[in-house]
Amino acid sequence: MSQVALIQCDSYDAEMVYKALKQGVTALGGIERFFCPTEKILLKPNLLRGKKKESAVTTHPAVFEAMVRILKEAACKNLCYGDSPGIGNPEKVAEEAGIKEVADRHGISLLEFSKGKTVAYPEGVTTKKFELAEGVLESDAIISICKMKTHGLTRITGAVKNQLGCVYGFNKGACHARYPDSLQFGKMLVDLNLCIRPRLFVMDGIIAMEGNGPASGTPVAMNLLLISDDPVALDATFARLVDLEPSYVPTIASGEEMGLGTGDANKIEILGEKLEDHVNRNFNVERIPVRSEVNSTIGQLSKIRGLITRKPVIIEERCVRCGICVASCPLEDKALTWKETRNGRVPHYNYHKCIRCYCCQEMCPKKAITVKTPLLGKLLIYR
Repeated sequence: MSQVALIQCDSYDAEMVYKALKQGVTALGGIERFFCPTEKILLKPNLLRGKKKESAVTTHPAVFEAMVRILKEAACKNLCYGDSPGIGNPEKVAEEAGIKEVADRHGISLLEFSKGKTVAYPEGVTTKKFELAEGVLESDAIISICKMKTHGLTRITGAVKNQLGCVYGFNKGACHARYPDSLQFGKMLVDLNLCIRPRLFVMDGIIAMEGNGPASGTPVAMNLLLISDDPVALDATFARLVDLEPSYVPTIASGEEMGLGTGDANKIEILGEKLEDHVNRNFNVERIPVRSEVNSTIGQLSKIRGLITRKPVIIEERCVRCGICVASCPLEDKALTWKETRNGRVPHYNYHKCIRCYCCQEMCPKKAITVKTPLLGKLLIYR
């Protein structure tokens, strides 16, 4: 039986967050159940890109600091942190998100996440190796401190997907190129979690992100912290809180299939709040199954694929032509390039090449890219 602590927390007031997180960790048996004082412990927040803490793009520093306090109280003093952002320097992104200030105040060092090495994982289902950041390899244990958000590729992003930031640099984009199918991508993320095995997962759901996540959506108050040592159970609980069928999320379905955890409500004990008291049925998330868009029979018909599969679309009035979207496309033969028009160069998609990884949408700093499903696709694939 997996356990998920579901704790109400109505603001990012430092003491309120600390007490709520402490309550959740205690309900799971205390921090001593997971870590020893002599270990080097990596705190791995979500630092997708440099955004202010109010944006709900990154893990809030109050949650990060609460975890630090709990660890220090248990004499766990060899603490460090790190993440590999989708774009930008890790230290700069941490500074903009407010994490660096907390870490500096507590004497916690930022580990190297821009460099790494290949690590063999012979048990892998989708891959037998990962390109892991040096900071991950230097650590004895990992706490994954994720953010409650929507995601164009996997419906939601939470505990399981947060570990993609343990893959350093542009290798994250290579993962998208190597696994363009959303279901295979989900299995790769499960393999990654099984490879590095974080011991504890904390989800910042005090202010979540709905809609055009994981970077361009709308902040929404969920007023919750979720804590578990089972990332699949945690993500399945997140899904149920937003009235999303957990089996629609590829990391949950694959996570259970591959032995990472359970998404079965009958095998998850919720500690603290009652889940049914906090369900937000108005939460803006796509409540349709993730299907194999690229490898489906219909998806392989390249002439009509662009008419049926979900795709990133540029909102022209918001686009400032900065080129970040073009740079973020992980394909060597890019699906997003520049096109000359009367009004100058504009980003332009070749949907026959596009693998629907939505890296461009994640990285756009102006919320100028959204994900849309053509009507024909809704009728043929997403029924």
